Amino acid sequence: MKAYVFPGQGAQFTGMGKDLYEASAKAKELFEQANTILGFRITDIMFEGTPEELKQTKVTQPAIFLHSVILAQTLGEDFQPDMVAGHSLGEISALVANGVLTFEAGLQLVSKRALAMQEACEKQPSTMAAILGLDDSVVEETCAEIEGVVVPANYNCPGQLVISGEVDAINKACEVLKEKGARRALVLPVGGAFHSPLMEPAKEELAKAIENTEFTPPICPVYQNVTAKAVTSPEEIKKNLMEQLTAPVRWTQTMLQMIEDGADSVTEVGPGKVLQGLFKKVDRKFPTQSATI
Repeated sequence: MKAYVFPGQGAQFTGMGKDLYEASAKAKELFEQANTILGFRITDIMFEGTPEELKQTKVTQPAIFLHSVILAQTLGEDFQPDMVAGHSLGEISALVANGVLTFEAGLQLVSKRALAMQEACEKQPSTMAAILGLDDSVVEETCAEIEGVVVPANYNCPGQLVISGEVDAINKACEVLKEKGARRALVLPVGGAFHSPLMEPAKEELAKAIENTEFTPPICPVYQNVTAKAVTSPEEIKKNLMEQLTAPVRWTQTMLQMIEDGADSVTEVGPGKVLQGLFKKVDRKFPTQSATI
């Protein structure tokens, strides 16, 4: 069974999507449609912008979404998924590629999500940190003991868990986790505490937009971040997508569940190879590849 996965924030690079734009008339048309929907030429920033320009949340999220979704749509008959999943933002890319959302509805949701998250970050200084080399249970217990808001946010692969929360609480957690034997406890250069209770204002904003968007049954099951389980009900997909902003991304559990459910290869659709690397951490011999037109 073929699994297709879609990357999240952090996979962006200058020049992303340019080869698609130049190689495919359909891709060019979708990119231009996106420029119109967003009200600015995101393609200029994607193709020639500086890393700093690309790093703005309001640019990064739509840029990665566009690269992923337009690539999936130009694959044509070669895109035959038996199951899909996306990491954080990538979940919306997966839903569009999988027929749950239209291209326009998906892009509008991503744009609203990015702006709402940026606003939530500006309301309260917060951050995230990557913890390497400890069991998930040790990180979870430590977060529960620290004063202030600090929670597990991204279960990326065995031995790699990202925590999220208030700056002081994150710094304290990093100190304690190093004492407990973490190989690394590294504060990340991100705008805020994604996938934590501090994203509640963004969640409320996005929930309104999701409620007013039509979700249709998917082509194949989607494994969502909140549950790491296969979902096919549009209502359930909608509910899980609303929860996603304040709940952890259960990517480790998602990969294991996809493999358990019969995935025998994974294709990453979008910029970079981060998700392929995470699958290799679960099973070094698991076949992975990047989608290409």
